Amino acid sequence: MRQLALTLLIVSTLPSFALAETTNWPQFRGAQSDGLAEGATLPDTWGATENVVWKADVPGWGWSSPVIWGDQIFVTSAVGEQVLQKPLVGGYPGGNVKPTDVHRWMTYCVDFNTGKIVWEREAYKGVPPEQRHPKNSYANATPITDGERVYAYIGNIGMFCYDMDGNKLWERKWGVFPMRGGWGPGTSPVLHEDRIYLVNDNERESFMVALDKKTGKQIWRVEREERSNWSTPYVWETDLRTELVTIGTGKVRSYDLEGKLLWELTGTSGLVSLMPVAKQGLLYLGAGYHYGPLYAIRPGASGDISLESGETSNKWIVWSQPRGSSIHPCYLISGERLFVLFDAGILICYNATTGETIFPRQRLNTGGGRFYASPWAYDGKIFLLNEDGNTWVVEDGPEFKVLRKNSLEDNAWATPAIARGSLFIRTFTGLYRIQKAEDVDQ
Repeated sequence: MRQLALTLLIVSTLPSFALAETTNWPQFRGAQSDGLAEGATLPDTWGATENVVWKADVPGWGWSSPVIWGDQIFVTSAVGEQVLQKPLVGGYPGGNVKPTDVHRWMTYCVDFNTGKIVWEREAYKGVPPEQRHPKNSYANATPITDGERVYAYIGNIGMFCYDMDGNKLWERKWGVFPMRGGWGPGTSPVLHEDRIYLVNDNERESFMVALDKKTGKQIWRVEREERSNWSTPYVWETDLRTELVTIGTGKVRSYDLEGKLLWELTGTSGLVSLMPVAKQGLLYLGAGYHYGPLYAIRPGASGDISLESGETSNKWIVWSQPRGSSIHPCYLISGERLFVLFDAGILICYNATTGETIFPRQRLNTGGGRFYASPWAYDGKIFLLNEDGNTWVVEDGPEFKVLRKNSLEDNAWATPAIARGSLFIRTFTGLYRIQKAEDVDQ
């Protein structure tokens, strides 16, 4: 576990559109897909009106996160004909929902300064082709932007590309694929250089595809021996190579940029919707249905890197924790600290390089509301948002210390975005721009 000297010489690089400061937030969890930000005006206290610059009323509903480039904020949503009913919160209700009314799948461009909708585009209109989980939405996939185009993915319908003025450049549709339990899809696409990568794990025909970002043309497609899953792929860039890491119900698999399998790992525990992340020269991933295993992996792996019975490490796995992974919220890594937030409101902190426990499981007093949004951090604090719209502010340090709790008095499932000194939280009823009131510069 401690033989890391050579490994730590290999430092993960940033994705091609990453910036030195949090100016833009172009994809899920930011340019580095890690939830880390910086900015002197970022708030640590807010409420329904406190430190709120504006609230935009976004029609419909969606779990997708906002993405930001310059003065443009992009949000996707599914808008039904019937009056929108608030989904259930707390626990895991069974069954599914099959709406019969016509929905419109929308992309909205919101002005950074005013919160007004600048343009809106309808990608598709019709009765939802598949069911959804009672806690799920029909707009789960977070869009992507590279500053020239915005890409909106609608699960079970297709990918839609617009320029920054809202002109449609291309679309690519797939068939309808059934998901486990009729729960609906949830993965988001990722962008690297001139390609978009998307995983579609379902009950009938799972696959991963690479598209040309300018034309939508399919570059390659690989079939996957997987069933329904909701994890977004991760582009892992190191000095050795760039690879696409995917978490499946059966295996973790990594591919090169042409879709060739590089390595795989068995031992995950089924359903998962979190995304891997790389820090400290290592890759961190897991699957956590009822507390699954968490792994820290060295770059350069090949073949089957699965642990043998009784092992916690091997040539490629630096360390593992058998019950260390969450299922929904992604990991947050700040310096040497790796925070894992479990959906039931439990937080644990590991040493990212050794796997040793920094502080054991600590339970937040949530009153039953679960966590689906991924944590984020800035200014020596980490932030944990649950479905009741409450955010616990915890000290980013070696000891567990809750500093305060902020409430928007509205339900929230989407992971927030951060750009230009402002925090953006999407709730059931709209989108908030939050910033220290004394520092607001419109």
